[in-house]
Amino acid sequence: MASVSHTHTLVLLRHGQSEWNLENRFTGWWDIGLTDEGQAEACAAAAALLDAGITPDVVHTSLLRRAIQTANTTLDEMGLGWLPVRRHWRLNERHYGALTGLNKTEMAEQHGAEQVHLWRRSYDVPPPPMPSGHPFDVSSDPRYGGLGASAVPRGECLADVVRRMLPYWHDGITEDLRAGATVLVAAHGNSLRALVKHLDGIGDAEIAGLNIPTGVPLVYELDADLAIATHCAVEDRYLR
Repeated sequence: MASVSHTHTLVLLRHGQSEWNLENRFTGWWDIGLTDEGQAEACAAAAALLDAGITPDVVHTSLLRRAIQTANTTLDEMGLGWLPVRRHWRLNERHYGALTGLNKTEMAEQHGAEQVHLWRRSYDVPPPPMPSGHPFDVSSDPRYGGLGASAVPRGECLADVVRRMLPYWHDGITEDLRAGATVLVAAHGNSLRALVKHLDGIGDAEIAGLNIPTGVPLVYELDADLAIATHCAVEDRYLR
């Protein structure tokens, strides 16, 4: 990545491989930890940041263990375990509704690959809603107590994630960037896709083709208005 003058540095980091990533299951808001490979990916992310000379000043994560573990491991490997960390449900993964916990391949065999692709990748087609009493219902989880059980999603499309993520971008993350901090956001494939869509101005149809790999830092250089300072393909922003 070419070095250019910039005002603000934002690093997006999708959590490392989780246990349900490995098992090819829809995870969503269910709290699943990292595999050994996921921990190794977080260590590799730390090495990539150190090699690039990028040192975070503050970290934002979701409320889910796989993102928290990724942030913790990355910071520990960089000798930065003491950094302030802010957590918020708005950075959580997309809620996969009634699909949560199910195997993606088996769902494609049952419902057809095209339908499952729509559920997974379309911008505005939500999954079937999670019914009350579902074994992976988190509406009574104490971490969402302030949100209220009725406000916990029953299922989300990416458009829903954009709507609930952007207030945290505007009210939380940008405050740190404007204060001059280098910000690391450790979150999830879809919450980060939502943010990338906003930053890069990616269209509703085009965003379906964007996949964010696990454990690879994605670096944005932003100007004084928090717009992209240097335009390039998303793939060219990764530290590999």
